[in-house]
Amino acid sequence: MSSFLQLSLVLVIIILAAKAGGWVSVRLRQPAVLGELLAGLLLGPTVIDLLHLPVFASPSLEETVFNLAELGAVMLMFIAGMEVDLGEMRSIGRPAVPAGVLGVLVPLVAGALVAIPFGYAGAEAIFIGIMLTATSTSISAQTLIELGMLRTREGMAMLGAAIVDDILVIVLLSVFLELTGGDRSTGAFLLVVARIVVYLGLAAVAGWFVLPPLMRWVDRQPISEGLASLVLASVLLFAWAAEAVGGLAAITGAFLAGVGLSRSPLRDKTEGKMRTITYAFLVPIFFVSIGLQANARTITGPSLVLLLALLLTAILSKILGSGVGARLGGFRGGQALRVGVGMVSRGEMGLIVAAAGVSRGLVDPAMFSIVVVIVLLTTIVTPILLRLVYPRPGPAEPVGAQEA
Repeated sequence: MSSFLQLSLVLVIIILAAKAGGWVSVRLRQPAVLGELLAGLLLGPTVIDLLHLPVFASPSLEETVFNLAELGAVMLMFIAGMEVDLGEMRSIGRPAVPAGVLGVLVPLVAGALVAIPFGYAGAEAIFIGIMLTATSTSISAQTLIELGMLRTREGMAMLGAAIVDDILVIVLLSVFLELTGGDRSTGAFLLVVARIVVYLGLAAVAGWFVLPPLMRWVDRQPISEGLASLVLASVLLFAWAAEAVGGLAAITGAFLAGVGLSRSPLRDKTEGKMRTITYAFLVPIFFVSIGLQANARTITGPSLVLLLALLLTAILSKILGSGVGARLGGFRGGQALRVGVGMVSRGEMGLIVAAAGVSRGLVDPAMFSIVVVIVLLTTIVTPILLRLVYPRPGPAEPVGAQEA
């Protein structure tokens, strides 16, 4: 069988398995991403080891699948950026910002400290902490919609804090990878900061002032799917420039492209076009690829103890960090607790961070498998915990109201 036919067959299996897993997960009142991750574990070395079956002998097959998965991560972050409403963010910024900041700092420190007794030190321990910092906006949002709580003050602050969390994690990841990959002197650090500032400035100008009018002009031209082509090219260019110019992760550039394009009057039209190719093709490959790289069979003995320790740390550190941050931002006890609980799920951002660590050699296969399992378990436990802190369905408090 030729390389192309092998790739075609493996993509058929991956996409159908992802969608089937997502369908089952939704029917069980869980986020679709949970089923897609479980499908990846089933197809990966934990059970089937799909990419190493005799029928898939092409030496380039695995690399091609994982390259498509990286493209899926880039497009996923672009869609996330397009969902950012800067005006709405400003309206709930007071509790959201400290909740997001402490929701990163507390898990970072706690995760690193927990990893040290298990033989991880220095950059490895810090990166384990970084992997515990990410929060999934989509998983919490879906649960809040089901509970009828999305438009409450707690719900809006939770989403705002998750966005702040994502931005901080992306920048933290990019700076960390840059510093651990080269010179660690003060001059090198200042150069990293300067590159980031220059790139962010250029990206802001392009995203805010260049792309929106350019999109309107292209949309009026007699070009077949010209708008979709421009947006796709822009996302890839932003992602490339993030690494080549700013030393940032490619997903940072994709996220910024999404934030910039979200201001365009063509936002809904653009998002509709991009969602189709992203969620029908690329994102399923990304989520399944996580399972293809993880081997849960390696989690035995000390690794199992480390898994339990990090899982407990992942849950408690988010509740404590984001909850205390929301309290400092003006929320009362019950409100702050709900924000903290809503930030527990790690989801896609945690997987993106872990995948970046694998590609740079900062995470061994056993630790990567542990992170995947933590993502799965926090995805399962978050809806359960949210239902406990929101005992009854229906809006508890609208945006703008104060808790008595």
